[in-house]
Amino acid sequence: MKGRVVLLDRIGDRPAAALMLDGRLEDLAIDPSGDDPLPGAIYRAVADRPMKGQGGLFVKLPGGSGFLRQVGGIAPGQRLLVQVSGPAEPGKATPVTTRLLFKSRFAIVTPGAPGLNISRRIRDEDIRAALEAQAATGMAGAAPDLGLILRSACERAEPEAVAEDIAAMRGLAEAVLADLTGAPELLVDGASAHDLAWRDWLDPAPDEVVEEAGFAPHGVPEAIEALLALRVDLAGAGHMMIEPTRALVAVDVNTGADTSPAAALKANVAAARELPRQLRLRGLGGQVVIDFAPIPKRDRSILDQVMKAAFKAEGEATLAGWTTLGLFELTRRRDRLALRDLLGDTLA
Repeated sequence: MKGRVVLLDRIGDRPAAALMLDGRLEDLAIDPSGDDPLPGAIYRAVADRPMKGQGGLFVKLPGGSGFLRQVGGIAPGQRLLVQVSGPAEPGKATPVTTRLLFKSRFAIVTPGAPGLNISRRIRDEDIRAALEAQAATGMAGAAPDLGLILRSACERAEPEAVAEDIAAMRGLAEAVLADLTGAPELLVDGASAHDLAWRDWLDPAPDEVVEEAGFAPHGVPEAIEALLALRVDLAGAGHMMIEPTRALVAVDVNTGADTSPAAALKANVAAARELPRQLRLRGLGGQVVIDFAPIPKRDRSILDQVMKAAFKAEGEATLAGWTTLGLFELTRRRDRLALRDLLGDTLA
């Protein structure tokens, strides 16, 4: 099906959501199994011991522990409010941060980051002025260190809906910030796969939202099966192999039978354009090392520009560039569990 389609379904007994663009899987969210925390969950925690040499400390969470990298001015035994900032890798503590975000479809309330801000994607000056006035009204009388960001979805939203989100997120933030007394406790549940889809995937507006049993008719199971394979066939010709290891993600680009410089450049460009999507859907991050098909050094600048354009919308990705051995290095923030780890019990 052509267009932008949001699918809400389940994989096994877990909520899952898929974003399709012109019939191709663009994003995927699956709830973790068991009691693993959902992204964005906020806890009252207790500071534990610092970890010398790792630049952080452990915090006690209900039923487990978290790892906090910000340690300035924090003493053991101190009560803290922390938010889950990424997936908990097997055998490791849940990564958390003290920089809290109270996030809805239209509004983000930011404790410790004051100011009223409108998404830069909204460029119409009249709309920006109206939203600035609405933000000022909604945050009137709030604590001076409480900030607000109005998201790009506000551009086409009804003012009443935006006002409701501002009030809800401000009220939630104020209640949580005042709740520091007591043992470790979950204060705000994180976003499930369905919550995330409703919150983050409806801008731009989808052509269709399918809420039940939508995966099979739209080919999502087949797309997931392809993502679990190492080989990715590239548009035109060639393929790349994506192999995660404990230390890094290794990517090898191959041209196939045609080893000419033109074929190599074509395969490399196709790989560079496809790689962000593959890493996102596979849930792979950290250090990524790419062995592109051999090309003359003069053509590397072409590939550099393609890589910059491809990763521009990927958030926290840093392109380190070429090594002396001719490999290309980048880092990508781990923003979700690896797909194979998420589906391990389902696939067994």
